[in-house]
Amino acid sequence: MLDGAEGESKGSPEQPSLLKRALRIEWLGQMIASLAWIVSVFTYGISSVGDGLQLLAGSSWFVANLAALANSKSS
Repeated sequence: MLDGAEGESKGSPEQPSLLKRALRIEWLGQMIASLAWIVSVFTYGISSVGDGLQLLAGSSWFVANLAALANSKSS
């Protein structure tokens, strides 16, 4: 009987809230790093193509982090 009850609970696991997922250390670390990268570009200025590419990279990483947070509820 316990096996059946466990099987049912595994079939419909409760998803953590958006806030709980956002407060996970691995996600927070990624967000802080991507935001720091973006801020550093503006701090030092955009004076070359390389700076623009740095901004694009940091911004892409930030967007990917947001997408991962949104998609984590389906996994």
